[in-house]
Amino acid sequence: MKRLFSGALVTMVAASSLMVACSSNTATPSTTPGGATTAPTAASQEKVKLTMGSWRTEDTEAYAKIIAEFKKNNPNIDIEFKPTKNTEYNTALNTALQSGNGPDIIHLRPYAAGAALADAGYLEPLSSLKGMDVFAKDTLLAATGKDGKVYGVPTVFSSTQVFYNKKIFQKYNLQEPKTWDELLKTADTLKKNKVTPFAFGSKEGWILSLTQGTLAPSIYGTDFIKKVLAGDANFKSPEYVSSIKMLKDLTPYFPDNYVGVGMDDMRNMFVTEQAAMMVMGDWEYAVMKKTNPDLQMDVFPVPPMKADGKPTVTTWVDGSFSVNAKSAHKQEALKFMEFLTTKEFGALAVNELQKPSTIPGVAAKDPLVAKIAKNADTISTPYAAVVYFNAGNPTTKATLENSIQGMYLNKLTPEQVTEEVQKSADTWFKPKK
Repeated sequence: MKRLFSGALVTMVAASSLMVACSSNTATPSTTPGGATTAPTAASQEKVKLTMGSWRTEDTEAYAKIIAEFKKNNPNIDIEFKPTKNTEYNTALNTALQSGNGPDIIHLRPYAAGAALADAGYLEPLSSLKGMDVFAKDTLLAATGKDGKVYGVPTVFSSTQVFYNKKIFQKYNLQEPKTWDELLKTADTLKKNKVTPFAFGSKEGWILSLTQGTLAPSIYGTDFIKKVLAGDANFKSPEYVSSIKMLKDLTPYFPDNYVGVGMDDMRNMFVTEQAAMMVMGDWEYAVMKKTNPDLQMDVFPVPPMKADGKPTVTTWVDGSFSVNAKSAHKQEALKFMEFLTTKEFGALAVNELQKPSTIPGVAAKDPLVAKIAKNADTISTPYAAVVYFNAGNPTTKATLENSIQGMYLNKLTPEQVTEEVQKSADTWFKPKK
């Protein structure tokens, strides 16, 4: 799939100060350097149980089907999918790894967070794993360490766009907006008819960086972040300041109590048809469809400022699976890694997780998933806060989130938000001239 990610990312990643390198595993080695599997031993045919960590509590049923398919050819390997609440996952995983534990199979956060675990020695290298050559180089960057080795199998792409309620749009004779002005006029029409235009809340920080990352390319264009990476612009540039002001200007279209609204509330507002639109990632589609099977929803890309501009969706590799370097069953875990590189898994991912697959040539059965995947292939722009600016301590991404929260609480101006973001970036980011 076509993606606009940059190889410069790998050099930006800084290992977390909370992480220390693991000691070597005392179990009998089952891999060669670089992640190639050795010949099966008698012990490897015994019944073993692996644990799989993840932040995707919503995907429990989907992974049950994925694991069941894997077991058809690997009956001796049981895998328990044990997800943790997304806002608690990073802390829980880091604590477990630092104590020499953690799941056998680890769901890696993409880019900087995953690379930090690799750089700290917690992960088994997978560069030589059978099947890894199916992935594009840019896709593998999401789980590449400073040493250039790949430590995770990328599973799905994520994209963010605007979900909308087709029934509400039809009721008020609204069309998918083609320009930013049309989007605002749509929001005005909905508000006048006492329909909340956007299901939105600022309670959870990740929603804020995601919303800014999705909508901002309409304001500053698709080339602005490239200028920042090259040192020809920064976060105090007028274009970026305008993208933060845009978030403030949208507040009349948010729920009245939006500062106290979290993801669960947003989803509930949308699926119960109290709100007509929601800026959100494609992973929510399966969740919302299950919650309300009768919901008539669709998506549209973020419209450009001008009619001759280009609409966009924001994309990134949303996680990879890796093997815990201290797992007592690395050989079995590596078998699952190989399964993740197959078109068989790709078809399960796109149809059960209902997200674009990282494996080329895998088509979605669901028309809306197919539409999301097509947009991701043709009009994507990188989610800059995740792909390029998720380093630092605290990360620049977290600084952006906290600062926008402050703006929505009327404690910071848009200009002060951008000053805080630039101050964070200055502590670690060096432009590539």
